[in-house]
Amino acid sequence: MFERISVFEKRAEELNAELCMPEVAADGDKLKKIMMELKSIEPIVEAYKKLKAARESEKDALEILDTAGVDAELKELAQAELSESKTQAEALENELKILLLPKDHNDDKNVIVEIRAGAGGEEAALFAGVLYRMYSMYGESMGYSHDIIYENATELGGYKEISFMIEGLGAFSRLKYERGVHRVQRVPETESGGRIHTSTVTVAVLPEADDVELEINPNDLKIDTFRSSGAGGQHINKTSSAIRITHIPTGTVVECQDERSQYKNKDKALKVLKSRLLQEEQEKQAGSIAAERKSQVGTGDRSERIRTYNYHENRVTDHRIGLTIYKLSEVLSGNLSQLIDPLVAADRAEKLKESMEKN
Repeated sequence: MFERISVFEKRAEELNAELCMPEVAADGDKLKKIMMELKSIEPIVEAYKKLKAARESEKDALEILDTAGVDAELKELAQAELSESKTQAEALENELKILLLPKDHNDDKNVIVEIRAGAGGEEAALFAGVLYRMYSMYGESMGYSHDIIYENATELGGYKEISFMIEGLGAFSRLKYERGVHRVQRVPETESGGRIHTSTVTVAVLPEADDVELEINPNDLKIDTFRSSGAGGQHINKTSSAIRITHIPTGTVVECQDERSQYKNKDKALKVLKSRLLQEEQEKQAGSIAAERKSQVGTGDRSERIRTYNYHENRVTDHRIGLTIYKLSEVLSGNLSQLIDPLVAADRAEKLKESMEKN
């Protein structure tokens, strides 16, 4: 493990040296790339420095305890220092094991979130709107920005479908756990009776595809323009600025009508198309490599029911890790970390277990 860490220490030194170069400071793209790599390495290097310091304190304490003629009070202090240093070193070793686990290369990317109403008609569409608000507020709390790509709104303010980009370093590492079927149990806003109904909404989370990862042949694309439209006359545009792109080989269709500019809509639609095609390709590859992990904590697909939101009990249950919390109103107001943090921990624990079994 320590041999691997020395590589990170050396790389951190190289990157810090590059940051001092005038030509790097003048190149915004290169500077950003170096800063991102350095940010991913620094937690490992810092934890290793603390581990070495704890081991040094442990060594010093042992030397005092092994020295003849040391008075009882100093020995007592040395024993306390030894115990504290051992505990700290063990914790840091475990932290390093987790930090050194293989990282999802998509984790630092922006994400495209696609929410679609499932079973439940208008009630499902209304809850799709609730989830959109939840993710928007969560993104704001994390310092991310978001931008709507496509929306198919209903008369009552819900969404049959809405897709949007969330931009920010590490966005995918947090939101990838949201993929799957979200079930809601509540008295519908569309009914006056008190019966609790169950509806579902599907959520897809796609890492934004880099241009270098996937090239699309322009001849494989069918591009149509049309006028934007929306529920109740919203977003009506007199010009044909909305874009529909069809990827002929796969039949994948993407629409974007949020911008007034046809060019901007086309750019957004191409981003979504690339991300969808890349995701499909990655899922094919993952499917061909055995059964991946048994615990699909971080990669639940859209057919898997991952979570239930029960309004009557103010309850949220994540079925993947058996977690139930009675803070539904907080969660729907964007406080998603109380669900995502345990999912991250469970995912890391599973990966660590697999890593130890292999070794």
